[in-house]
Amino acid sequence: MKLINLYSLIPMAPLLASVFIGLFGRKLPKQLSHIIPIFGVFVSLLISLYALYISVNGYVFNENLFRWITVGQYDLKIGFLIDNLSAIMMVVVSFVSLMVHIYTIGYMRDDSGYSRFFSFISLFTFAMLMLVMSNNFLQLFFGWEAVGLVSYLLIGFWYQKPTAIHANMKAFLVNRVGDFGFLLGISLILFWFGTLDYYEAFSRINSLSNQNVVLFNQSLSLMTLISILLFIGAMGKSAQIPLHVWLPDSMEGPTPISALIHAATMVTAGIFMISRMSPIIELSDTALSFILIIGSLTALTMGILGIFQNDIKKVVAYSTLSQLGYMTIALGVSSYSLAIFHLFTHAFFKALLFLGAGSVIIGMHHDQDIRNMGNIKKYMPITWITFLIGTLALVGMPFFSGFFSKESIIDAVKLSNHFGSNFAYFCSVAGVFITSLYSFRLYLLVFHGKENWKKNNTSKSIAHHGLKSNQNPHESDWVVTVPLILLAIPSVIIGYLLINQVITTDLINKTVFIASGHDAFLNLADHFHGALSMSIHGFLTLPFWLMVAGFFTAYFIFYKKYIRLTAPKFINTIINARYGFDTLNEKVLAPLVLFFGNILWKFFDIKIIDNILVNGTARLINIFSQTTKKIQTGYVSQYAFFMVLGLLGFASFFIIGWIK
Repeated sequence: MKLINLYSLIPMAPLLASVFIGLFGRKLPKQLSHIIPIFGVFVSLLISLYALYISVNGYVFNENLFRWITVGQYDLKIGFLIDNLSAIMMVVVSFVSLMVHIYTIGYMRDDSGYSRFFSFISLFTFAMLMLVMSNNFLQLFFGWEAVGLVSYLLIGFWYQKPTAIHANMKAFLVNRVGDFGFLLGISLILFWFGTLDYYEAFSRINSLSNQNVVLFNQSLSLMTLISILLFIGAMGKSAQIPLHVWLPDSMEGPTPISALIHAATMVTAGIFMISRMSPIIELSDTALSFILIIGSLTALTMGILGIFQNDIKKVVAYSTLSQLGYMTIALGVSSYSLAIFHLFTHAFFKALLFLGAGSVIIGMHHDQDIRNMGNIKKYMPITWITFLIGTLALVGMPFFSGFFSKESIIDAVKLSNHFGSNFAYFCSVAGVFITSLYSFRLYLLVFHGKENWKKNNTSKSIAHHGLKSNQNPHESDWVVTVPLILLAIPSVIIGYLLINQVITTDLINKTVFIASGHDAFLNLADHFHGALSMSIHGFLTLPFWLMVAGFFTAYFIFYKKYIRLTAPKFINTIINARYGFDTLNEKVLAPLVLFFGNILWKFFDIKIIDNILVNGTARLINIFSQTTKKIQTGYVSQYAFFMVLGLLGFASFFIIGWIK
């Protein structure tokens, strides 16, 4: 089999499974609704692993599958670029998707939309694979939009819930804002570079590196404008301030979706895209500083909000926002390998935490309030130990996977001389303490302490969803716990195994992907002495002690409650309003858009398009016909008279012209 045909099976296997289950799932035995999609994703994983193997050994595949359409001088094609970057993303997407597919068997067992859910998550896997495997901007944009569409369907999967409908519409609209910038960036690339193919576009960068454009009467670097527009697209997908507001609300979808979309795949699409576009980004110091500052603000401020959440999924959601900020910080200091490395490690331990949270929710009979939990480790030992592993990886405990990627990013920021790097270093270091604080608060309140569900609690959550006083939590079925165990393994070892290749040989640096050559990364490589040495040295670093401080702060304040802190009222107002971004959108921006939309509708649509162009044309034709029909008398003598007048006029025109 040709390699192009083999690689075509990677996205096609989940697509065919999705279409088949979507059309015939209700008519087939229930088991086939999960067996067929799981088999399709498993095929994708096996071929993705093979693609990673040959790409690591230096083989880069870049070939077009077919020509989609020709428009003038532009050939728009569908093809695949498989290098280390795309192969790593393919493995992450297919592996996490496989775990989520298996986990869903237990989580969604009694849901009436069982087959529909499997159809949707397989379709999402197809869209994400098309995005990361693309070799041109057209296919990238197709995957980008398809991912957004399926995300809309999955967040609003329980469409009977008003909150779910509000959340999926919010996610869809906010992402459209970012996608508008992304589309403008691609349009500029097509206009100036004359192609949508990655290789051809990147090969013409040097000739346009000094090109300026005029925007609002100001001269601006073309590369800066393109880079910022592309990053605006990434801000929407990867939930960076201020386009982050959709992600916490998207927890209204089923928990497997939280793991698949909002931990390991969709939200990392922006990080992947900026990494792929790094040949362009590297030519603009302004864009790099902009990316660095946005990532820093996201990492710090979103982590703070995580401290005050009581919904178990919301805590993990804000953790995702904060960690996406760390990845963006790495992009801002040109450490693209470290951004992808943290994306890679984060995918495993964050999917583990989301699925672990789902297991807790199942065990608590769908109560998600951590204040109603406690001592769950006694009843759910597998969920407890795997959740602890995910927590230790998240907070950056030495020897765990998250330590290697996060510590490397912090060191790279410290060594960077980009504008804004000092601010980014403060945010990233402070974020270590904050991450530890909300992570251990969650862990301690859920798995240790008093069994709060045994109290005479009259809260609506307990009364409607939670455990009765004589019930205990229970461990989940094997279809839930097996994915937890399989995700826990890479959460422990994957960072230790790969850090040497990432730092010393730049595992991800291939072909059109730039990851080295900048001072911060080279200095980091000079200071690296191996994974074991890095882990041991990690116990002596500032981030480690800030992590320890976060643990003890959570222990004394939230668990033992030895210290009671009362924040000023205005602080509580800011936190409860989530910094006011939602209020700004709903009270200011949305009314302004509606106001101007109504003006444009009433003036341009009704008065100009309807009254003038549409109805006006009809009236003009009617006036013309009413006028001309008066000369249609039916008398031959009158017709002859007008013919003679016409001939005289025609002849006079030529005679006068000849005399002159």
